[in-house]
Amino acid sequence: MPKRDRGSHRKRGNRDPQGRREDRGPGNRRESRPTPSKPGYGGPLERVDECCWRIPKDYRSSMRVEGRIFADDKLIEQIRADQAPEQVANVAVLPGIQTASLAMPDIHWGYGFCIGGVCATDPAEGGVISPGGVGYDINCGVRLVQTDLPHEEIAPRIRQLTEALFRRIPAGVGRGGAYLFDDKELQGLMVEGSSFLATRGLATPGDLEHTEAGGCLDHARPDVVSERAVKRGGDQCGTLGSGNHFLEVQVVDEVFDEKAAGAMGLREDLVCVMIHSGSRGLGYQVCDDALKKLRNAPAKYGIELPDRQLACAPVESPEGQEYLGAMRCAANYAWANRQLLMWQTREVFAEFFGRSWESLQMNLVYDVAHNIAKIERHTVGGREKTVCVHRKGATRSFPAGHPEVPERYRQVGQPVIIPGDMGRASWVLVGQPASMERTFGSTCHGAGRVMSRTAAIQNAQGRRIDQELAEKGIVARCRSWKGLAEEQPAAYKDVSLVVDVVHRAGLAKKVARLRPLGVVKG
Repeated sequence: MPKRDRGSHRKRGNRDPQGRREDRGPGNRRESRPTPSKPGYGGPLERVDECCWRIPKDYRSSMRVEGRIFADDKLIEQIRADQAPEQVANVAVLPGIQTASLAMPDIHWGYGFCIGGVCATDPAEGGVISPGGVGYDINCGVRLVQTDLPHEEIAPRIRQLTEALFRRIPAGVGRGGAYLFDDKELQGLMVEGSSFLATRGLATPGDLEHTEAGGCLDHARPDVVSERAVKRGGDQCGTLGSGNHFLEVQVVDEVFDEKAAGAMGLREDLVCVMIHSGSRGLGYQVCDDALKKLRNAPAKYGIELPDRQLACAPVESPEGQEYLGAMRCAANYAWANRQLLMWQTREVFAEFFGRSWESLQMNLVYDVAHNIAKIERHTVGGREKTVCVHRKGATRSFPAGHPEVPERYRQVGQPVIIPGDMGRASWVLVGQPASMERTFGSTCHGAGRVMSRTAAIQNAQGRRIDQELAEKGIVARCRSWKGLAEEQPAAYKDVSLVVDVVHRAGLAKKVARLRPLGVVKG
């Protein structure tokens, strides 16, 4: 465990859950699956090509652009059974929206925006920022860590390793962790992100280089983050949370692109660790506070919305700038959270295998955000513009040569990490040029739910999900039976089908498939 004298943070042993309200984010508890008003979508879907469908602009008179959903014949039938396409049409009404309201193949119903939704607005044209286009768990994201361990070395000890990780990594509803930060230190975390930890010996230059945006968004404004949000963030940095968040020991099952895999240090039968978490209670509170503050903003700025969950304000308005400043604080906190989760994982591996994490080559492959809004430059209608890109349950997918892709990957493209359910597989891809042309440099973020959490629990009655996974050679540890029931493989689409769509659509290219070995959940 990190020593007490590393910087000004303080460390303690794991505690029992404190019973705080949970940070419900996309794919997590309540925010991800509000009850839709109808059992399915009955509106028009016109085929664009084998992997894309259109909701025509004339579906509603208020739509400013068309809707586009990336899916094949099989996935589109699942999507029709959900109300999420209606949300795609709703987003097309937002002022300043560019090109189309977009949805990835992992699309499902969410708060305001569907999960899997992408929307770019132009501030110069009155474009808006909407918290519903980011989600409650701001900068929920995934990072992948390589090792030099072959599968054969770890296979006989995977249960013991998973238990060691489960004991050390704080997970569960409202659970605090080993790192405590006072208000001043939290200001540093919110402004500097992972860089704040680097000055305290808890992040390396390589960690920062291989994190999206270097693990920090500029222009964060701690002054607009509520006292309640700060309080909730004081002891949750370095914790998993619950819902779909996880820490997973995986093995590279198959490589599809040797050059890209080589750039990432991946090869078949190599063991990796994937970490999925976000901004915890701090981010939840930032979103909750913003929605309350923006409740009357649409009327103030003469914006008519089909759904009040799309509460928004012009990007350049005081309200819009305040939300962006607070959201960036939560995003930076989330990157620091995943950095500390990785650091603790490195410690566990070092103790378990009796070697330093450096000798185990536990290097960060990459870290990508799933729920975020960013100011980016994109070409729209043949002209380069500055736009505000909302990615909610969607991942950045920049191609080779893009200046924001780390030098290590500049020749192959940005690593794209797509986790699946805990019983099948996860994927590593690289961004492709078509993503810049079709989706503002975006692709899917996961498998996407097909079963609500309530339905999943009902479906799991009388079953032992952990034993079912064990029969597949997967060790799963969770704080509760309910947690595993909610996240059972049947609750999700087959991630390989989802990934196949974005691969064929040219949004991202397959690099490697990863198979789960040991899973830690809240």
